[in-house]
Amino acid sequence: MDTKKLRQKILDLAIHGKLVPQDPNDEPASVLLERIRAEKERLISEGKIKRSRKTLNTTDTHHYEQDVPNGWCKTALSEIITLLSGRDLQPTQYNSFEKGIPYITGASNIDNNTIIINRWTTAPITISHKGDLLITCKGTIGKLAFNSVGDLHIARQFMSLQFIEPLVSKYLFYCLEERISAIKQMDNGLIPGIDRSIILNQIIQLPPLAEQYRIVAEIERWFALIDTIEKSKEGLETAIKQTKSKILDLAIHGKLVPQDPKDEPASEQLRRINPKAQITCDNGHYAQLPKGWSICELMDVAKIVTGSTPSKSNLSYYGGNFPLYKPSDLDAGRHTNTASEYLTTKGRDVSRIIPPNSIAICCIGSIGKVGYIEQEGTTNQQINTAIPSLAIFPDYLYHLCTSTYFQNSLMEKSSAVTISIVNKSKMEHIKIPLPPKEEQARIVVAIDNLFNALDAVKENL
Repeated sequence: MDTKKLRQKILDLAIHGKLVPQDPNDEPASVLLERIRAEKERLISEGKIKRSRKTLNTTDTHHYEQDVPNGWCKTALSEIITLLSGRDLQPTQYNSFEKGIPYITGASNIDNNTIIINRWTTAPITISHKGDLLITCKGTIGKLAFNSVGDLHIARQFMSLQFIEPLVSKYLFYCLEERISAIKQMDNGLIPGIDRSIILNQIIQLPPLAEQYRIVAEIERWFALIDTIEKSKEGLETAIKQTKSKILDLAIHGKLVPQDPKDEPASEQLRRINPKAQITCDNGHYAQLPKGWSICELMDVAKIVTGSTPSKSNLSYYGGNFPLYKPSDLDAGRHTNTASEYLTTKGRDVSRIIPPNSIAICCIGSIGKVGYIEQEGTTNQQINTAIPSLAIFPDYLYHLCTSTYFQNSLMEKSSAVTISIVNKSKMEHIKIPLPPKEEQARIVVAIDNLFNALDAVKENL
C-alpha cells in the first residue's frame, strides 16, 4: 500500500467536497467570505494590517461559485489572509543563548510540521504570531508548520500566512498540503524560490465554516489510521529484514537444508580444485561444523581484486560503455548491472577487469555493501571484488557475504582510522564456512524461495 498516495487522495477528495457530505443547513461559504472581507476592512481601517495589492483580475464572489459543491465558493487566497514575507538579520543581530524572541531561517527549522528553535534575536523586524501558518519559500520549498511558539522573527526563506477570522486555519493548511507539489514547480530561478504572488494567487475552494470543521476532523481521522498502518508497515518491514538475516545465518551454519552423506566433502573438493588451499578445519576437528563442511579462508575459494580509478585528467578514458562500479552502485544488491560512470576502451585497457558473477564488496567508508556483478566491468579503489573459483557457487558466495557473520568479520578487520578500511590482505584471510558444492546449490534455492516469498509480502504492504 502506497500510504503517501493515499494521503494525497484523501486531501484531493477533501478540497473537492467529496470527503464528507454537504449539509443544506450550513451557512453558505459566500456569506462567510463576506464576513471575512468585512473583518479584513475593519483591521485595515484600524491600521492592524495593510491592504494587499490585488494580483488577480477578478470581479467578485459570483464568478467563483461555479463548478463547486452546493454552499461552496472559490476565492483567491489573497482575499482571506495577509501574507508576511521574512527578512534576514545580520549575524550581530541574533544569538544562540535564548535572548530575545526566536529567529528561524530556513527549512532546517521545520521537522515533521514542527518548528525547531536554535536562534534568538532582540531586534525583530518581520514578526510571525502564534497561529500563523509558515511556509518555506526559498531553497527547500513547501515545508509547512503552524507557529505554535508565539512571536518569532522569520528570515526571507519564510512567508507567514496570517488568517482573518472567522476561518478554519487547519482547512487551509490541508489545501496547501494538497497542492504543494504544484507550488514547488512554480519556482522561478536558478535557486529554487517562489514569490508572494504564487501564494496569494492560489484559488481555494472554500466550504461553509461548519463543513470546514467536519472536513478537518475526517482528514485527521483518516490520517491517524494511515499513521497506524505506516507504523505496522515499518514493524513488518523490520521483521522481514530480521527474518532474512536469520535465514542467512541458518544457511551458513548448515541448518537451512539437510546434509546429504552422498555429497563429496568440501575439503576434498577444495583440495582437488585448489591444492594450495589452507583448510583450517573440517567437521572431524570442529564438532559444531556440519558433516561434509570445512572452514577455509576467502582467498582459497576466490581471487580478491582491488579496484582502481583511471586518471580523471585523461578524458579519453571516460564516456564509453564499460561499467566503472562504485559503492553507490552496489545498492542494487543481487542485480548490480548498471554503473554511475562508464569507461571507453582505453579506460578499460588500464583497469582491472571484473568478470560477470563476481561479488563486489565495499571496503572503504561504507564497509559491507555487497553487489552481485552481472555485467563485466571494473570497480574503483573503494571496492574489493571476490572472483569465485570452481569451489564455490557465486550465488552462495553472495549470500555468504551479505550475512551478519561475514559483515561482522569485515568490521573486525577494519582499520581504526577516521575512514574505516579493510585492505585486500585482511579480506583474503577472512575465514568462511564452506559446504559441499551440491549443498551450496540446495542452500541457494532455499534462500531464493524464502526471500521471494518475503519480498512478495513486502510488495503488498
